Amino acid sequence: MDELMDFDEVLASFDPTLGLEVHVELNTATKMFCACDNTPGGEPNTKTCPVCLGLPGSLPVVNGQAVESAIRIGLALGCSIAPWSRFARKNYFYPDMTKDFQTSQYDEPICFDGHVDLEVDGRTYGIEIERVHMEEDAGKLTHVGASGRIQDAEASLVDFNRAGTPLMEIVTRPIGGLGAKTPEVGRAYLAHLRELMVALGVSDARMEAGNLRCDVNISLAPKGATELGKRTETKNVNSLRSVEDALRYEMRRQGALLAAGGTVTQETRHWHEEGWTSPGRSKEQAEDYRYFPEPDLVPVAPSAAWVEELRATLPEPPARRRARLQDAWGFTDLEMRDVVGNAGSLDLIDATVTAGASPATARKWWLGELARRANEAGVELAGLAITPAQVARVQALVEAGTLTDKLARDAFDGVLAGEGDPDAVVAARGLAVVSDDGALGAAVDAAIAAMPDVADKIRAGKVQAAGALIGAVMKQMRGQADAARVRELVLERLG
Repeated sequence: MDELMDFDEVLASFDPTLGLEVHVELNTATKMFCACDNTPGGEPNTKTCPVCLGLPGSLPVVNGQAVESAIRIGLALGCSIAPWSRFARKNYFYPDMTKDFQTSQYDEPICFDGHVDLEVDGRTYGIEIERVHMEEDAGKLTHVGASGRIQDAEASLVDFNRAGTPLMEIVTRPIGGLGAKTPEVGRAYLAHLRELMVALGVSDARMEAGNLRCDVNISLAPKGATELGKRTETKNVNSLRSVEDALRYEMRRQGALLAAGGTVTQETRHWHEEGWTSPGRSKEQAEDYRYFPEPDLVPVAPSAAWVEELRATLPEPPARRRARLQDAWGFTDLEMRDVVGNAGSLDLIDATVTAGASPATARKWWLGELARRANEAGVELAGLAITPAQVARVQALVEAGTLTDKLARDAFDGVLAGEGDPDAVVAARGLAVVSDDGALGAAVDAAIAAMPDVADKIRAGKVQAAGALIGAVMKQMRGQADAARVRELVLERLG
């Protein structure tokens, strides 16, 4: 196990410098350079063709939708759009790419010189974007062994369905001066990108599915040093929390190593969800990849007029939208932070409010009951088989007195099980609250007869004892009684 330095001691002795490389899988219908289906899933090696398999004689063609998405991403990140860019071959041993090189962009990316501002704990941090470039994804390796990791694999299986998926790489310039906020800023930046990609509609941005992956670079330099320290690159970190934890761990590991007189090896590292990193490979410099222009693809040269047309399609910036909705909904900073921290919940709550629910009740259902169901099912909120309009309808039935909160949960059960819309589920399951005085009165009389001692207390003026009778009635009515009316009937009989 690595030696670790206390985080505060790291900050007292060293200045950290952060760099982030984020890969975004685009949700285009087809792959980057061929017409193969780009939707996730499918039997292994069924969504392939001579182009994405790199067979001799096959010729790639650039996906126009991917170029459009790249430009929109660049514009949303404040980048300049290159009037002329081209692809290159990045040569490297790729066990998951049959042609043994990746078609990417090198010295002539489509987007460059961007800037985003992030607010973390009331302070604004500027992040400089060096470039956004287009490339293709590799296939997927599955390591067969006890842990599922390459270290102890008995064999590795390769699925080329993902090979050729359009991929955008967003690279920051080195970010210094963050101090103790380095891990939090790294997390906030990735959260910003995830939110932005979803708002642009260019990617599903599901980190657990690999749609959004982050390579985390961090280095430490002695206080006051003019040169940056050697960096490590923790590869393919796939959650917001893991980005923050990986940065904190690497800062503590590097700090302990440097304080003991050692040196940091410039290398890639693997993140383990248990909370630590392990060495990968020594990090090659760019020239080791032997880049050269891709001879089979023409340059990408978007016109200024087209770029401006795409600029007009950009959505409201996520930060501005969050501020507007928070003000309209009256949420506290903490309440809004909970919303933003749950992937997809902002859009779902917004749509539920639009469908007629109050912001408070929409937030309650999506971040409470429905978030629990999504967690149990292992899906994101948006993956649940229920729509914002259906959630709003369930809440409307609660407000009309047709359902209690408990019965609303039963209604959600039915909707999620595919039994129909809320009204159909309520009717089929007989969930509606019973407010008929005849049925309620009979249940109240039965409860009074069963608990004469409680009834005597109420007659003696101890009204708070009515709770026991109300509970008995609610139990008898399977939670479908109008509790307020039950209380009235109890007091009428015993008052």
